Amino acid sequence: MKNKDSQELEKKLKYSSESAWDIYSGKQNEKVQSFSENYKKFLDDGKTERECVTAAVALLEKAGFVDAGSKESLSAGDRVYRNIRNKGLVAAVMGTEPVIDGMNILGAHIDSPHIDLKPMPLYEDADMALMKTHYYGGIKKYQWTTIPLALHGVLYNSEGEKISVSIGEAEEDPVFTINELLVHLSQEQLTRKASEAIKGEELNLLVGGIPYEDKDVKERIKLNVLKLLFDKYQLTEKDFLTAEIELVPAHKARDVGFDRSYIGAYGQDDRVCAYTALAALMKVKNPARTCICLFSDKEEVGSIGNSGAKSALYENALMELIVKSNGQCSLWDFRSCLDNSHMLSSDVTAAYDPTYASAFDKSNTAFAGRGVCLLKYTGSRGKSGSNDAHSEFFNEVTRIFEKNSIPWQTGELGRVDLGGGGTIAADMANKGMNVIDCGVPVLSMHAPFEVTSKVDVYCTYEGFLAFLKKMKKCYE
Repeated sequence: MKNKDSQELEKKLKYSSESAWDIYSGKQNEKVQSFSENYKKFLDDGKTERECVTAAVALLEKAGFVDAGSKESLSAGDRVYRNIRNKGLVAAVMGTEPVIDGMNILGAHIDSPHIDLKPMPLYEDADMALMKTHYYGGIKKYQWTTIPLALHGVLYNSEGEKISVSIGEAEEDPVFTINELLVHLSQEQLTRKASEAIKGEELNLLVGGIPYEDKDVKERIKLNVLKLLFDKYQLTEKDFLTAEIELVPAHKARDVGFDRSYIGAYGQDDRVCAYTALAALMKVKNPARTCICLFSDKEEVGSIGNSGAKSALYENALMELIVKSNGQCSLWDFRSCLDNSHMLSSDVTAAYDPTYASAFDKSNTAFAGRGVCLLKYTGSRGKSGSNDAHSEFFNEVTRIFEKNSIPWQTGELGRVDLGGGGTIAADMANKGMNVIDCGVPVLSMHAPFEVTSKVDVYCTYEGFLAFLKKMKKCYE
């Protein structure tokens, strides 16, 4: 049996993370459960980038935020947002200190892996109407077959009218699916590598099977589908050429486990960090430093395009805050502001899964249920593509968490040389600000049904809120 001195020495010198459930008990546990219900609704309301922006704006406006374009000037305490091409968002609570002295920023991406329709998707074969697809982001293609799928997106008809589509979510809606080869005939298929078990061109969507009544026309089933689309939406096949239609899982966010300790849903990478960041920002009132929530698109394919994190449109939105609060904004003002700003790259990490233990370094990984996770670096192999946060900033963030009794942990994204991943951290750090990755550990990341621990989600929210309120300069 260890003596008292040894126990005290171990407690003083050794480090170990513990279950956040042991810390969040009683009334705090009630807060965890209540917060999770609101989060699940946000997931159901925002299954695409566009829908996520719409859902976020609705919450912001309910919390007193207004479009920044409606304000000629900004003062301390003002709450504004800027919509970025309907696929990104910048929201701010103005501080009492000048904006050029720096901002506290929470940056999350709101795109998730999904499957898109090709420009000319609809075809008929073997008495079936099918649609051709092209997947977006890193997916295991075999996970997307034989599950109910919903169609979400926008199209424009010949009159230039915008048609928003969401089919497969309501109980009375039909759903769609990608067929799989029956196991009895899969001897050849099962010899393929897992990455090729289902090939990209085999992700064809089943959308119809009833022929048009006139037997003299060709491709009667395809024509019948087109007629249904025209009757309901006034759409023709040509309108698909300019459409943005995504296939997403048709299921809703659900509790997982006998004890309801987990949340299972599509798109938690990275909307779990988007929602916790948004909830934290809406809680902030009259801060010293201006507080920002930044949602970007296209992270899963490199953060490119004018809605991705590399876009100048996000710089423009931040510059607008300086102009409207300071009266002007020189390039030096803007660069000084970024130089003085701090950001949590609010993104998820992999949670340790004992079933696949060999993919992790167990002593350097995040665990579901042990709190918000800070990652000094991500990247792959030799930290390629990583931000690799500075020790000064990392330490200051952890001090804030500890002073506010927020359970936190750290780790790496899998074992060295196995793989890895990227976030928007490096893109934002390249602009001069201090950045570290911080977010929720996720099981089954990038799958159609990802899993998070409710307590980690709540810890992340509380960590983000403390960061926004308490973070100051850390290089003085």
